[in-house]
Order: sequence, then structure tokens, then C-alpha cells
Amino acid sequence: MAVNLDKEAYYRRIKRLYSNWKKGEDEFGRVDAIVVSVGVDEEIVYAKSTAIQTWLFGYELTDTIMVFCDTKIIFLASKKKVDFLKQVAVTKGNENANGVPPITLLTREKNESNKANFDKMIEAIRGSREGKTVGVFSKDKFPGEYMKSWSDTITAEGLEKVDISAVVAYTMAVKEDGELGLMKKAAAITSEVYSKFFKERVMEIVDADEKVRHSKLAESVEKAIEEKKYLGGADPSTVEMCYPPIIQSGGNYSLKFSVVSDKNHMHFGAITCAMGIRYKSYCSNLVRTLMVDPPQEMQDNYNFLLQVEEELLKQLKHGVKICDAYNTVLDYVKKEKADLVAKLTKNLGFAMGIEFREGSLVLNAKNQYKLKKGMVLSISLGFADLVNKDGKKDEQKKYALFIGDTIQINEEEAATILTPVKKKIKNVGIFLKNDDEEDDEEEGDDAEELLGKGARSAALLADRTRNEMTAEEKRRAHQKELANHLNEEARRRLTEQKGEQQIQKARKSNVSYKNVSQMPREKDIREMKIFIDKKYETVVMPVFGIATPFHIATIKNISMSVEGDYTYLRINFYVPGSSLGRQEGNIFPNPDATFVKEITYRASNLKAPGDTSVPSTNLQNAFRIIKEVQKRYKTREAEEKEKEGIVKQDSLVINLNRSNPKLKDLYIRPNIAQKRMQGSLEAHTNGFRFTSVRGDKVDILYNNIKHAIFQPCDGEMIIVLHFHLKNAIMFGKRRHTDVQFYTEVGEITTDLGKHQHMHDRDDLYAEQMEREMRHKLKSAFKNFIEKVETLTKEELEFEVPFRDLGFQGAPYRSTCLLQPTSSSLVNVTEWPPFVVTLDEVELVHFERVQFHLKNFDVVIVYKDYNKKVTMINAVPVNSLDPIKEWLNSCDIKYTEGVQSLNWTKIMKTIVDDPEGFFEQGGWSFLDPESEGSGGEEDSESEMEDETFNPSADEEEEEEEDSDEDYDSETEDSDYSASVGSEEESGKDWDELEEEARKADRESHYEDEDTSSKKRKVRSSAPPSKKKRRS
Repeated sequence: MAVNLDKEAYYRRIKRLYSNWKKGEDEFGRVDAIVVSVGVDEEIVYAKSTAIQTWLFGYELTDTIMVFCDTKIIFLASKKKVDFLKQVAVTKGNENANGVPPITLLTREKNESNKANFDKMIEAIRGSREGKTVGVFSKDKFPGEYMKSWSDTITAEGLEKVDISAVVAYTMAVKEDGELGLMKKAAAITSEVYSKFFKERVMEIVDADEKVRHSKLAESVEKAIEEKKYLGGADPSTVEMCYPPIIQSGGNYSLKFSVVSDKNHMHFGAITCAMGIRYKSYCSNLVRTLMVDPPQEMQDNYNFLLQVEEELLKQLKHGVKICDAYNTVLDYVKKEKADLVAKLTKNLGFAMGIEFREGSLVLNAKNQYKLKKGMVLSISLGFADLVNKDGKKDEQKKYALFIGDTIQINEEEAATILTPVKKKIKNVGIFLKNDDEEDDEEEGDDAEELLGKGARSAALLADRTRNEMTAEEKRRAHQKELANHLNEEARRRLTEQKGEQQIQKARKSNVSYKNVSQMPREKDIREMKIFIDKKYETVVMPVFGIATPFHIATIKNISMSVEGDYTYLRINFYVPGSSLGRQEGNIFPNPDATFVKEITYRASNLKAPGDTSVPSTNLQNAFRIIKEVQKRYKTREAEEKEKEGIVKQDSLVINLNRSNPKLKDLYIRPNIAQKRMQGSLEAHTNGFRFTSVRGDKVDILYNNIKHAIFQPCDGEMIIVLHFHLKNAIMFGKRRHTDVQFYTEVGEITTDLGKHQHMHDRDDLYAEQMEREMRHKLKSAFKNFIEKVETLTKEELEFEVPFRDLGFQGAPYRSTCLLQPTSSSLVNVTEWPPFVVTLDEVELVHFERVQFHLKNFDVVIVYKDYNKKVTMINAVPVNSLDPIKEWLNSCDIKYTEGVQSLNWTKIMKTIVDDPEGFFEQGGWSFLDPESEGSGGEEDSESEMEDETFNPSADEEEEEEEDSDEDYDSETEDSDYSASVGSEEESGKDWDELEEEARKADRESHYEDEDTSSKKRKVRSSAPPSKKKRRS
């Protein structure tokens, strides 16, 4: 046969079967031989007989009888199957070479009784051990004459049959690495089909309020596995359903896997879905409950069910008895919510492999088998017959909650989930607007749904409804509520913070020597020369004949100059009143003391007779060494300043498991060294570790990550994992709160010199390759993220920006696309990155919102008023409404105004007198529609603060006017050139100017200065033109 048989796997597994048989535990101790007979029955999907064949050979062999004796193995099969089995038959002279009894192959004779072959097999059974009992799979009964005659032969011989299904199942339950790989792939496909097809389809049905039967939806899931896009690259011919998908809702629930989806229409309440996919004969299973507008009690029960599953996963470890794990979980439910014990499913799962459900390894109170590392279980637990108190109709009154996953048993750790489909309430809850709300809220509601789920990203950009005004009014009403709440909350917060005044840090006092004994006794000091003590970073200078030490920190700058025969060294010191730098301020421990501001030394450049060197040499050396020491001191101070406020992180716990989630060939930003370097990012027990090719390491702990953002490569040239940290970390001698890992997707540069052609084969191929590359990278990053979220039990969740809600703006120097996520506003593709946490935002103010301007500015004010406000400049005015809609859906107050405000001054005023600020109306001064004296006073004071703004506006108007004037000037001059020759040819330029002056004087009281300027420009234009002509 052309089909190959994995000999190594066969020998490994047959050895395991024989070793367990020889141990003689349970039923194995009672059998003298094992008989496995497989007939033909299309209706049988799962049978222990076919499972053991698949386990040993990788294929099902119909009409085949296998007899395993103590010293020999006999296979009776058709000629083709015998040819296939010859691959593992032990050759002569090599018997027992693999520690396995030799194989005898018997060819089945068609249309005959096969009595001769049966006799040979019975003889072998009689010769095996005591030859009285045979181990069989009693549940497996295949039809047909062939199977019946063999069964009758065993009965006629008086052989006792013993059911060994349980012990063989226990032998096969521990999976090898290859089997685990197949089951992980099966679980991954199940997760993909659920997430990308079933969940999306349910969302569409709920969205469109469709009537769909459970059975029809189940059929559509079965059809979906024929499409490659849901199979993660697997061959559709190797994929099949373990059982028809089970979808239940509307009060009729049976939390078993033997039921089928009924023909009732799907009810928008609790929708349970169970589906399992088989990949290359290995099964997987997944159960989830989707909830549409769940009441609080349903949400609480569901969250408790998740806790019960967590408890179960903790118990399922190597060496634990199944009954003990079950009873511990049952006790947990009794302790926490005793009323739900009766509602809990009678068993919590079962072992799974080639067969979907292993009946002898069910998680219940009676099972005495111990769990082993490498076993794969399908856990499924739920609460049935729960009552919904808010339900009015019959289908609303009862509901069930059901969840399940495919899991792998580990040595000491809790079991690993192989189906990492998110199941928190926010991932399975579908929240709709109330029935009594009008349709005109559609647009805003879509935005909320989008931010909550990210499922319908394009909804916000849909055409506006005809009731747009009503939506705007509702938005305003919501903003009014937010404004009242904002002022109350801010007042309360500032009152609590009162008294927590920041202590201004005094400048470090640098003492050169603590006592006289530390003063150096150098020759230069005795000779009254300048001496630099590098150890104590001190310059010892002669002042009035006394050696006086000055610490290097007191020196502001030094300069040296040569004038004639003398060299001058000038040293300037820091004193009160001089600037110490932007952040330091004039902070001195004792500012009332007497300070030296400047010292100048002079030395001759001429060498006196008898001197070994020129006197000015000392000044030159001093200048050079002071510069060196100063540079070293400043570098060290800068490093210490960077380290200031750095919170000590926990140590990274390295997971030595090779299967850690890992991404290779990534770049890190900011760079560790001068040049950018590639490296790999690996997820460990409590954090990530990035290791560059040079060996540099950067550790980021999960508990220090504030936002984990995944920016896909859709419309971008890079694909990014960005971490915005709670506390800064140090690497590359600098502190960083933003670290990102990225890889380039396409060519960032394009050769413009190359001749471009639409149908150029090379270009089309390159585009195709880039598309494939993007898809491959996206899949690799998504896979990494899913594994990390599973590893951290969803404590770390990656946010994906909503591109459709993005808007252009310039938070720094350049314009970039700012995109909201569910909890932040970000841009991570440009550097430096921009990340604003929405929970920290107090309000958002739009500046320069005027009809004639094409863009406006966004000011983000934080709840921490000591924090500097964030400005986003040059946002296109057509983004104003979408931004308002988004902010409104996030419950963030926004205001708008026509002018730019001095925010530094405003925030300082608020921090200095918060009570006064809120007594005058608080933030209402920003609202153009606000009423009340407080708001007017504030706005007037702002106008006084911003006196330069109106003047700037006037200048702009003047410039615009002058542009118009220059345009009209050229028109007028052209006009005068053509008309003047006929009508006013007798007047010269002086007369024309005089007429213009008179006209100016006459209209002085009628028109403003601007118009007079216009006339002057017009009247003076012709002479200038005349000069040009001449």
C-alpha cells in the first residue's frame, strides 16, 4: 500500500499497552488475551475498537480482527490491509527486537467460513497464559456474518469475556506530544469557528432582529467548517464535527452533549452553544453562553460559574483522584452559593481523545481514577433551571448557564485551557438599548456598542438618521448631567486632597570636605596654585592667600582667555538670583548667606629665569581638568535624576517551559543602544522579557502594565505591541513609561525612479507577497496575544484601536492618526507615542472652533490638576461631531470655545484656590451656554488674561484685509490705466493724491480706519506703477 504507517508510534504505544497489561491492575489482571474485532458500520462514529486501531496505526481497519496474546500478536485482515500491516510485522531473526511480541499476519478468505484462521487464533488464545478469559470491548457490536461467526466461535470455545474498555481507555488517556499537538490544533479551530463565525452570526441576528431556528443555525456552523478561512490553515478534509452543534435558548435547556438543536426560533436571552471539532481523528470541545441584555442576577450567577470553573482548573492536577476534585468543587459551591448546588450539572466533564467522550473517565463523585500529566479533558459545567425574576413571557422565565473548555492536565500547575475564547461577562454579554428608546439614538448607541465590543467597527460612520437634531439634543442633555456630576466629583476630590501639599525638594547641598583632615596636602596648594581634587570633586583655589575648597556643583561655568602676556581664568558660581536650570529653581539651603559670584585668576605667559615651566600652565591645566570633572559630575547627576522616583519592580519569574509564547525578529522602541537591534519577546510567569541579539535584556512585568495595545498592520507599515506602564522602568540609562515592540511589514521606502506599470508582473507578485506577509504577521501576533491572555488568566488584556473612530491631529510636531481603544486614546505607530487613559480625563475642551477655520485644537484636562494639560493641534473640523459622539458615549464632559486659553494660568488658579473656583461655577465658565455671574466673571477674567488673543485676531483680519486690498489695488490700477487715459488725461499724480486726501478727511467720521487705509493704498498705487514704467 502507498499509505505509510508510523512504526515508531506503533512500537511506543503497543509497548505501553503490554506494560500496563503485565502490571495486572484492575481488569487487566483477569484477562489471558485481548481480542479487538472491527466490522463495518457507517452509523458508529465512536467505538473503542476503532479508537485503538487509530491510536496504533493512524487508520481505521474495517473487517479486521486483532488478537493480542502473551507472546504473539495475530492480525486477520484482507490482503490489502495485510500488505499495509507488513510495515510493522517483525522480521525473522529480529523477534522481540523492539520489546514487542512478534506479529503473525493472516489473510482473510472471502466467501468462506475462515474456520482455519479462527482455529489458529483460538489456539493462540489457549496458549496465552491460562487461556481461559479474553478481554473485549463489550459495547462494540458490529453487524455482519463475519463478525457474528467470530463471536460465535469464542462463545463455542467457552472463553470468558471480560470488558476492558475502562483500563484500555486509561492507557490511551495520557497523550504523547504529537497527539497533544493535534488536540491543540483541533481546539484552536473550534475557537476560530466559534469566534469568527458563530458569535458574529448571533450578533448579526440580534442586531437585525432576525428569526432564526436553532437547527438552521447549527447547520450553518457545520457548513462553516468547509471554508478555509475559519480553519487556521488546516486542510478541510481533515476537519469534521465531533457532534452536531447544540444551540439552545428560550427556556428549553438540556445541558448534555447527546441532545440535538430543536426547531424553535432563537430567543434573545441566554443562548447556550456547544460545539466540538475533530482534527485528524482527535477531538476538542467548547461551550459558551451568550446573553442578550442580561439582568444583574444573571450576570452575578454567570460570574460565579466562572469562579467555579477556576476552582475546578486548580484542582485538576497530576495524581489527583477525579472524585476528590469533583467533591472539592461541590464543597466550594455549597460554601459560596448553597442554593445553586441542586442546579449544578451532575458531572463536570470527561476525558477526551480519539473518542469524544470517555465513559470511564467522567468527572463525578464516584470515579476513583487518578489524573495523569498529558491527559486532555473536556470540562463542562453549568446551572440549569434558573429563574429570571424579571421575565414576563414563558421563554424569559427560565434560563440556563453553560460553559466548557478543552483542557490539558499539568504536573503541578493548574490545568491549561486549550480553547482560549474569552468568556468574561463583557465578552459574552450583548447589551442593547431599552425598548422605549427611540430609533434616533441609533447612531450614538452604535458608538457605545463599538467601544464596548469592537464588533461593529463601522457602525458609527453610517449615514446619519433624519432625526439628527433629536440625537444632538439628547447628547446635550447627557453633557449637562455630566457637567453637574463633574463639578461635584472634582470638588469632593480636591477637598480630600487638601492638606497633602507637595514638599518642594531642597537642592542637594554638596560638601567638599567634612573636616580639615580630608583636605589634600599637595605641593600646588602650598604654592598657592589652583588644585583639582578629583576624588572629592572639588576645586581648591587660593582666595586672599588661603586655600579655599569649592565643590564642582557650585561652579556654573568657566572660561579662559589670553590677552597679551597674560592668561585669564574666569570662574562663575551659582548664586541666588541666577538660573539653575528649568526645573531646579533658585533653591539654596541658606539663601541669606554671602555668596561668591565670580573669581578671575591671572598668570603670566612669560617664563622667568630659573622657572621650570610657564606660570600660566597651571591655569590651562586647571581649565581642562575642571571641565572634565564637571562633565563627569553632570552625567552622574543626570543618571541619578533619571532614577529618581523609579519604583522597584519584582523580579521576573522565568518559566523554563519551551512552549512559552514567543515572538521573534522584533525591534524595540526606544532603542537600547545607538543602533536599533532585533530580538525576541517571550512571555514568562509574571512578565515579558525582550532579549536582543546582542544579549541586552528588558523585563516588563504584567502588574506594571497600564495599557497593552496591539496595533495591527491594516493601513500601517508596522505591526506593534505597545506597553504603557504604570511606573517607569530603566534601560539604556534612561527611564521609560512607554515601550513597544514592532516589526516592519512592507517597504517603507519606494523607488520613484523605477518605471511603474499597473500590470507589471513583478509588482503584482510583490503586492501579493506583502499581503501574505501581513496576514502571516497578523496571525502570529494574534496567536501570541491569545496565549498571553490565557497565561495571565485574562488579567492582562490587549486593546486594539478602533481605526474607524480615529481622527487626525498633532499631539507633538507631526500630524498622526489618533485612535480610541476601549479605555484610552492612542497613537503608537509614530514616535514618541501618544497614550491618554480615559479614566484619568476630567474633561475635554475644543479650542478655535469657528465656522471659517478648517481645523481646531483639543485640550485634555486631567483629574490630577497638577498634571500638565495635553494639547492636540490641527484636528480637522469634520472630525468634531464624531469626536463629540465618542466622548459622549464614554461619559466624558466636553466643551468648546472660539479662542485659545492660557491653561498654565487657569490650572494654577484652580490649584491655588479650588474652593473659590467651584463657588464661582467651576468648569461651567468653559461652556458658551452657561449662565450665572460666576461663569461671566471667569470668562471676563480669562479675556483679561488673554489680552493678546483679540489683538492677534485683529492682526489676522488686517492681514486678510491687506491681501484683499492688494488684489483690489491691482484691479483698480488696471482699471485706471484703461479709463484714465480717456476721462482724466488732464490730471497729474499730485492732483489725484490731493483729491484722495480730501476724500479721506470727508469720510473720516463715517468710515473706520481700515477703509481709510484702503484708500491710501489705492491712491498711492498709481505713482509706484509710474515709477516702474519709467
